[in-house]
Amino acid sequence: MPPRRQQPPISDYGYISNCHSAALVSRNGAIDWCCMPRIDSSSCFGRLLDWERGGYCQIHPRDSYTSSRRYLERTLVLETVFTTAEAAIRLLDLFPMREGGRHHPWQQILRVVEGLRGTTAVLLEFHPRFDYGAVRPWIRQREEHFLAIGGSSGLLLSGDYDFTPAGRHAVTGSCTIAAGERRFLSMIYGRPEDLDDGLIAVPGREELQQRLEQTLAWWHRWADRGDQQALTDERVLRSAIVLKGLSNAPTGAIAAAATTSLPEEAGGSRNWDYRYSWVRDSCFMLRTLVELGFQKEADGFRRFIERSCAGSADELQILFGVGGERRLHEYEIRELAGFGGAQPVRIGNAAEAQQQLDVFGELLDLAWAWHQRGQSPDDDYWEFLVELVTMAERRWQDPDRGIWEIRGAGRHFVFSKAMCWVALDRGIRLAEDLGRTAPLGNWRNGCRDIRQAILTHGVDPERGVFTQAFGQPMMDASLLLLPIFGFVDARDELMVRTVKAIRAELEVDGLLRRYPLRGDELAGGEGVFLACTFWLAECLALQGELVEARKVFRRAAATANDLGLFSEEYDPERQRMLGNFPQGLTHLSLIAAAVTLARAADDR
Repeated sequence: MPPRRQQPPISDYGYISNCHSAALVSRNGAIDWCCMPRIDSSSCFGRLLDWERGGYCQIHPRDSYTSSRRYLERTLVLETVFTTAEAAIRLLDLFPMREGGRHHPWQQILRVVEGLRGTTAVLLEFHPRFDYGAVRPWIRQREEHFLAIGGSSGLLLSGDYDFTPAGRHAVTGSCTIAAGERRFLSMIYGRPEDLDDGLIAVPGREELQQRLEQTLAWWHRWADRGDQQALTDERVLRSAIVLKGLSNAPTGAIAAAATTSLPEEAGGSRNWDYRYSWVRDSCFMLRTLVELGFQKEADGFRRFIERSCAGSADELQILFGVGGERRLHEYEIRELAGFGGAQPVRIGNAAEAQQQLDVFGELLDLAWAWHQRGQSPDDDYWEFLVELVTMAERRWQDPDRGIWEIRGAGRHFVFSKAMCWVALDRGIRLAEDLGRTAPLGNWRNGCRDIRQAILTHGVDPERGVFTQAFGQPMMDASLLLLPIFGFVDARDELMVRTVKAIRAELEVDGLLRRYPLRGDELAGGEGVFLACTFWLAECLALQGELVEARKVFRRAAATANDLGLFSEEYDPERQRMLGNFPQGLTHLSLIAAAVTLARAADDR
């Protein structure tokens, strides 16, 4: 096939990262999305959001080709094999990794072409566009390399290609590859003033070869640190590697996704920026990375959440920048066409200012779980936890925006109320275990009042099921988390009926929506939410329905692309990915469901 001249579907992309930056690479060898020096930085290649203006870097054979791809075993190094009538080559795409890279990374993308069979011409197209396509950088040649500089960003392009300037804003290149030969292309991010002053060195071939080898070794060492018995399922290992890639090495934060503004329906307006870190995900992290043996990553995320949230409970928010930033004001870039024409393109996330009561329970559940693992809160953090529990006791009767960050009016969401109960329950357990002073009488009364309120106002008396919100009988997939957080036993008849009702109202081709489309005040629709289906599999396993749980798990797992990557949502009718990609919560939920299924099987 010739190089694609129209936007590929989300499933066409692979993902690479160095735990700082992120990039998406299409099966045609095009980097269509890349943000450096951080995952939430403005893009230097952004064709994902505007095919004409966004910028890209593509390597492909000159002749017509077919392609196949995979990740090199136990790594985040992407291999794409191009086959022509006369030859075959492979392209390796990676962010080089090194010891000490937590604070001093190589901010570099390395692209390596190797000849496998025959001889073929290979073409390069380098079209950087900075600041989400707003800046066409000035490209200048310096000896045998090029500087692309514009605004506050810059790239240093080098390698063993025959480069040709294509005007002032692009570079093309070519080379001939025979079997056994290898060619390198290096793109290093740097501040314009540093690049202009020659402060960033141009790596030679031997250095680039070493960086490739060091990167493979780095990922192998990381994977070897995990519990190898728990990682026998390739889907679980791949999900763990993706989560590592979504992490921010200096802070320990884990971004929800690598992208912004990928729509939840084709051409729709439900487009959000997910390149930030949610407190919600900290609970799922505990039941995933720790279980897989990646204690360091789990502890890093825990400490990031504690640092970012600590202070005053009154100022608590639900998400932060991956550096701990609090102000993530949302704005729109209307001049970008958007993925598939979806408008608007959004940067930042207005949900940072929302009230979501579930965050109280998530933080206390996090503290309790780490206490059980020998990491008890010190005096200062205990004081903050007491504030959180007391705040949950006082505010649980307030409406909020819920786990789904509803952008309409607040409601009395059952899951939010239940998570306030979790905050009080874990606070009581911590105080009793630690012998700490706390208003236990008030907290116990709060637990009783919340449970009574939910059973009175959050249960449909006719069907005998939990509902999304007080006085609103529709179903909500977040109710599947009630037994997972211990609010109700999974085998309780109320919960059994709720699971059946959720499936009856929200299931589409074996996959779950979050809630009915009438469930918020936003225009447009959305696909099924993949994490919810993994929650269903986990809930069914806890109910002893292992055969059905495995069936549900397989259905959700089948929505991954050929590289084992998951999006946020999925369109079962058209069998295509929707929403931001790769989505951390989907990968977290897959691991949690896999762990629960394995445990349930062992207990039989």
